[in-house]
Amino acid sequence: MKIKQFEFTPLAHYSYAIISGDKMAIVDPSRNPLPYYNYAEENDAKIVAVFETHLHADFISSHLQIHNETGATVYVNKHAEAKYPHKAFNHNDTFKMNDIEFRCIYTPGHSRDSICILAESENKKYALFTGDTLFISDIGRPDLREAGGETDDEREKLARMMFETIQTKFSDLRDDVIIYPTHGAGSLCGKGLSEELISTLGKERRTSWAFQINNEEEFVKELTSGQPFIPNYFSFNVEQNRQGVGKTAINFANVEFIMGRTSGGKEIITIDMRGEESYKDNHLENSINIMCTDENDAMETWLGSIVKPNEQFEVIINSADDVKRTFDRISSIGYDKNLKSISTLGSGGFCKMHQFCYEHFKNNMELYTIVDVRNKDEYEESKVFENALNFPLDKLMEEAENIPTDKPIVVHCGSGYRSSIGSSIIHRHSPDAKVLDMGEYIKKFN
Repeated sequence: MKIKQFEFTPLAHYSYAIISGDKMAIVDPSRNPLPYYNYAEENDAKIVAVFETHLHADFISSHLQIHNETGATVYVNKHAEAKYPHKAFNHNDTFKMNDIEFRCIYTPGHSRDSICILAESENKKYALFTGDTLFISDIGRPDLREAGGETDDEREKLARMMFETIQTKFSDLRDDVIIYPTHGAGSLCGKGLSEELISTLGKERRTSWAFQINNEEEFVKELTSGQPFIPNYFSFNVEQNRQGVGKTAINFANVEFIMGRTSGGKEIITIDMRGEESYKDNHLENSINIMCTDENDAMETWLGSIVKPNEQFEVIINSADDVKRTFDRISSIGYDKNLKSISTLGSGGFCKMHQFCYEHFKNNMELYTIVDVRNKDEYEESKVFENALNFPLDKLMEEAENIPTDKPIVVHCGSGYRSSIGSSIIHRHSPDAKVLDMGEYIKKFN
């Protein structure tokens, strides 16, 4: 058995290829199938199966595209109610691939369709692909589909299902079974995911909070509290993955490419994905700065939080060299359908942001309206400035009108990335106000 882990850093997403002889299976593939195709070719293997551990909320899977292009069978639990060609993979169902047997363990809790996939070879239970059920140091939250209409009652039901899952579904497995989760640190699918890439079931039994709490009420309370915010696009992605999504090339062909853009407007949202300094120095009127300069930028999360799933938008980039990379990242959350154009900025001066002066602010804080765009729980846990107003970034498009403009507005977050987005949103809403992005200067106050 040969296992390869693939990482899509912006969404802290892990997917897997498992090879036995001349055949290969994939677990929870990302939107771009090329890395799996290349790996199969390198190993002279044919892709015969794709396993979906559940309907993903934070990324679009390429399961349907892989099926269409390779003939591989897609295996998914019946509770997913998948609309694409597939084979139901329910509790204790098995699939044999040369000397590997894959067995389904039904593990509801994160969602009703969640499964884990046990890979056995030579009668040894070797690897457990845990999806969003069991992470390293954490477990999957039960509320990601609430934006799609799920209630508090459903969240509690799922939390109780997760308790049953943790208490009973892995009890027959040895401590040395290797855990391969679908997400790691930085994912919004849990609240305390480790940066480690793999673990063992024994280590998780000893160290993960989920295995330490044996009281159901206490477990439910812990699982349902303190979870991160839910981006707008999550429920949209669940439905997209239920239907199955085709090639990105179709949508790429419909995107207009403009060299030297000179105007923008409020009729369609303009997202400027250049670095914050480039944006502050020169940008189109009404544009919002969501940086996409490297893999550590959480562009996907914030694009999917600020732009609604069916809302059209256009993008500004640094150069033509960034076109394909930017499009691929946008497509990872299914927003390529909404993308109207990708442009570079034309020559000439457009709009500028005011520059933040650290010394003046430090000595005259009372002269400023301070806006903290961190999540509510972050704000309440560690308030940086006593008189700061909390306007969480994921709600700022709707709430910006409530920010006082009688003083210069200083925007901060925890590191500088979100404050760039937040200050540009406030600047877009109140163009006559003096809006200042504190950026990385926040680190001097932490």
